[in-house]
Amino acid sequence: MGRLTGRLFVGFTTALICFIAYSSQIFVVWPWYGRVLSIELLTLLVPFNALVGMLLWNYYLCVVTDPGRVPPGWQPDVQDNDGYEVKKLTRGPRYCRTCDAFKPPRAHHCRQCKRCILRMDHHCPWVNNCVGHFNYGYFFRFLFYVNCACSYHLAIHVRRIYVATQTWENFESSEMIFIILNMATCIPVWLAVGGFSLYHFYLLSGNSTTIEGWEKDKVATLVRRGKIHEIKFPYNLGLWRNICSVLGDSPLWWCWPTVTPGTGLKYQLAEGDDPDAENWPPEDPTHVPMPEPDPNHKFSLPSSPWTYQNGSVNPYLQPSNARRRQTTRNGPYSALPPYHPDYREPEAVVPYDPASSSEDEYDNSRSGIRVRRGSEGYEIKSINREAIMQGFIEDRTREPGRYNYYDPEVSSESEAEEDPDDSVPLAAKLQS
Repeated sequence: MGRLTGRLFVGFTTALICFIAYSSQIFVVWPWYGRVLSIELLTLLVPFNALVGMLLWNYYLCVVTDPGRVPPGWQPDVQDNDGYEVKKLTRGPRYCRTCDAFKPPRAHHCRQCKRCILRMDHHCPWVNNCVGHFNYGYFFRFLFYVNCACSYHLAIHVRRIYVATQTWENFESSEMIFIILNMATCIPVWLAVGGFSLYHFYLLSGNSTTIEGWEKDKVATLVRRGKIHEIKFPYNLGLWRNICSVLGDSPLWWCWPTVTPGTGLKYQLAEGDDPDAENWPPEDPTHVPMPEPDPNHKFSLPSSPWTYQNGSVNPYLQPSNARRRQTTRNGPYSALPPYHPDYREPEAVVPYDPASSSEDEYDNSRSGIRVRRGSEGYEIKSINREAIMQGFIEDRTREPGRYNYYDPEVSSESEAEEDPDDSVPLAAKLQS
């Protein structure tokens, strides 16, 4: 995101906060109380302005505070046994090729900020800054005060509408317009930020970031598929200690904008007996790492467009459309996977040779029609219907035990002589 675009996002967010906060007080609450300063008016507006002030203060700190950067020349202390040891996670120090420097634990490279961020959660366009170790507490408090201020704001307007309906009071035109505008802007912000806040409350309770939440989902998928055993998240210290690691040790200062404790270069690990607890994030055992790209490699087109074996066309090349795959029954490969109960090893198929034209090249397994695949498509041999019928009869009668054949005995000469009366019709014999 460019510098100008980021400033526009920040300006729009600030203008939206100020419109919702102050237009409601000027055009709705002030006319409601008769435009007179009173104790009831101060009792209503002082808490609301305190929430808005804390909201704007935490938003400003979230925008201007550096989320944390890796010190120049920093190297992991692999000999330190107290706390976190980089080598236990990746079997080697984490290194950022873009920054050309080592990465501390839980640090990630941000493409928008173009540097590594300590305990990176995400890059937020609404604050034009990364949310990292040193400003995550401000970001969390900002979400909290947005929810509180929007809830208070909606309660004021709902109360104003309720009182007007009970007393049959007529609204002023400007008051009605700003009630509608405030409700139309506050409700979407309250719902969107409220859902986002619930997700970050969940992350804070587990002492994880948004990126680590994605890693947890991947690990859960690997465990569900049986590729790895269940591994505990190494930074989950318990609910109380997780909150203290971000908002501070004293609950009295949790709502006050304070600096996040720690340096962001080392984090305390959860105590446990699992020897693989520190191996986070675990790798997929079936994943084959890609080789390192050769920086000196230059792409060049081959001298010939033919890429099959000795420079000829692949005889097994088949169309890839779904209908072709469904209708193809015979081929060099089986349509069933190897673990299927009906899987059979495919028979070896000899590639088509254009120079030969023997009878063996014709395949008669396709509905009795003998076909051959030539250089211009499928060639069908001429059909002789009498030969097909004769072959069909011979094939049927060739099966042993299917038919009983009648073989008449050779008749004698006396029996062979024809009776002259046999040629006379039966009706003529009866008339005579």
